Amino acid sequence: MHLPPEASPLKFFVSCGKGLEYLLVDELLALGVEKATATVSGANAEGELLDAQRAVLWSRLASRVLWPIAEFDCPDELALYDGVAAIPWQRHLRSEHTLSVDAHVSGDAITHARYAAQRVKDAVVDTLRAQGQERPSVDVDHPDVRINLSLRKGRATISIDLGGGPMHRRGWRNVQNDAPLKENLAAAVLVRGGWPKAYHDGGALLDPMCGSGTLLIEGALMAADVAPGLQRHGRNPPSRWLGFDAAGWEQLLEAARQRETSGRAALKQAMFGSDQDPHAIRAARENAEVAGVADAIWFGVREVGDLQAPPFERGTVVCNPPYDERLAADSALYRRLGDALRRTVPQWRASLLCGNPELAYATGLRASRKYQLFNGAIECALIVCDPVGPPRQEVAAPKELSEGALMVANRLRKNLRKLKAWRAREGITCYRTYDADLPEYAAAIDVYQEEGGQSRTFLHVQEYAAPEEIPEADVRRRRNELLAAAREVFDVPAAQVAMKSRERGKGGSKYADLKGRLDQPGELLTVRESGALLQVNLFDYLDTGLFLDHRPLRRHMGQEARGKRFLNLFCYTGVASVQAAVAGADSTTSVDLSGTYLEWCAGNLALNGFAGAQHRLVQADALRWLEAERNRYDVIFCDPPTFSNSSRADDFDIQREHVRLLQACVDRLTTEGVLYFSNNFRRFKLDAEAIAGFARCEEITAQTIPPDFERNARIHRCWRLARL
Repeated sequence: MHLPPEASPLKFFVSCGKGLEYLLVDELLALGVEKATATVSGANAEGELLDAQRAVLWSRLASRVLWPIAEFDCPDELALYDGVAAIPWQRHLRSEHTLSVDAHVSGDAITHARYAAQRVKDAVVDTLRAQGQERPSVDVDHPDVRINLSLRKGRATISIDLGGGPMHRRGWRNVQNDAPLKENLAAAVLVRGGWPKAYHDGGALLDPMCGSGTLLIEGALMAADVAPGLQRHGRNPPSRWLGFDAAGWEQLLEAARQRETSGRAALKQAMFGSDQDPHAIRAARENAEVAGVADAIWFGVREVGDLQAPPFERGTVVCNPPYDERLAADSALYRRLGDALRRTVPQWRASLLCGNPELAYATGLRASRKYQLFNGAIECALIVCDPVGPPRQEVAAPKELSEGALMVANRLRKNLRKLKAWRAREGITCYRTYDADLPEYAAAIDVYQEEGGQSRTFLHVQEYAAPEEIPEADVRRRRNELLAAAREVFDVPAAQVAMKSRERGKGGSKYADLKGRLDQPGELLTVRESGALLQVNLFDYLDTGLFLDHRPLRRHMGQEARGKRFLNLFCYTGVASVQAAVAGADSTTSVDLSGTYLEWCAGNLALNGFAGAQHRLVQADALRWLEAERNRYDVIFCDPPTFSNSSRADDFDIQREHVRLLQACVDRLTTEGVLYFSNNFRRFKLDAEAIAGFARCEEITAQTIPPDFERNARIHRCWRLARL
């Protein structure tokens, strides 16, 4: 078991709602955290204990701040109990303290979170009693010490929840409506909308469907520079953990109180909220009173169609219109909202948390930025419009889709609905959404969601070569209809669509970029896959730098490579190496003949904070290098091209050379090592008889094809090999 050192900078985890990760990283760095990197539903941070306590007091976006006290292998419930019992709990709590345990588990060994939490509690109590102390009591709601278990990939991390529970609870909410918006999600809507900078520049805040006032109250507290944890923890510390820096916490509180006093004194009435429900307005006023910002917010009962502009030239509109089935929202409500904003505040900026992209589209507003967020388990679309835009009658009517384009658009929407639950569950932001579903519109459409910063949606469209008998005019018409449908469904400008098409000409056909973007080469976008940040280039090459069909295999190899040595042959842009490093591989080695690809690989590794001798890059002919190499590896990934005739290496043909290649790979495996071999040559035939002489071989293609490629299940083939 590993016990973290007490006096050196330490890694800790700050959780947040999905979609807030990059905002959280920016916030933590601004708060003085030494280092922070985004991961799924949170950020891995590095710093001192006081940095973590500062985040408890000041983070508006975080859900929890977890300070690790132990980490150990946990293959089963007995190992969980023993690992927790080995922790010196007398250093962390006393018998008179109450405790509670939260557990988050994944994997096959322990599948029930409540049971896991119970076993952790049992181990803590039994350990203290064995030392002659009284049995601590359990208090689920307000414990003195809240313990957190994270069990993932057979590894358990025990942490102290420094915030004492969910940090979105600011302490001012007395009354709420039927569908409350969490305060940290409200803060994200405000930050994306440019608040409180707009306030400091003399602008106002408007919520035309304010409900119980969450967005406006959070906005007022931000404008007044009130620490979000001050009202909840101003009298009592968030944790009575014995390791808590009580003196440091008091210093943080004193500084926060001084800022609060100055900020509240200068706070202007620049917040305006209305709602058609008088009960909601009454609740909003009561909440604002408790928060101490009632004088800064005007509340009124008003239907959205009767919205009036506040007496400010500029400002920010924020809104969380109803959208779940229980509230029976429909597109007409969103249309009225968009029309009201165009009429009253056309030059303002708007940040609207809509139920889904279809409802966001129904507002009629042109979004300059789009983000995927989650309100609890509900997937939402946050659109930022800057500016809102002129009234609808001044906007040119959109061009109607042709019959063919409408068919494609309907199919795209059907595919998006089909993949929606899977994408939300797996956190998928780059995926294939169409693959020649309609034969006359023969193309593949891939979606790439940019991470951080602008968070734009890009489309990568590859048109398959049309049969020679199809007239060129029909090819062009279908291509244009396909593009029109894609842009309509995803609401993206032409500049965010990379179109690559087979052109006919002498010497056969070739791919060409038909989007007119060749004057802007080298534009790299940052995307995310399984917690890793990756750079892709949609416009300059046939391939983007990320083979989407290998997504499940990369995730599996990353998990298998934890604590092991990983070798990536024909590494391309090194995505598999990055995934292995993010998952915790001891070392990675990436081999490719192309210096361009290795530079790209180095950039991907650096983007995730990996560099140094343990992440080796080798520019070489992979087969020749492999036969000369003497190191051994635990996990090897080999995804060779079908053929290569580079002047810097021997001619390579996968069908001819695969036995020699696989023999060389297996020779470099450790005793318990595993080799994953994949290729996309449709006519490839594995020489199973020859391979049986030196390796155990199993085809695993079906397990490596993701749901978005099920229409093209032969996109690649894959085998798992091990030493005899």
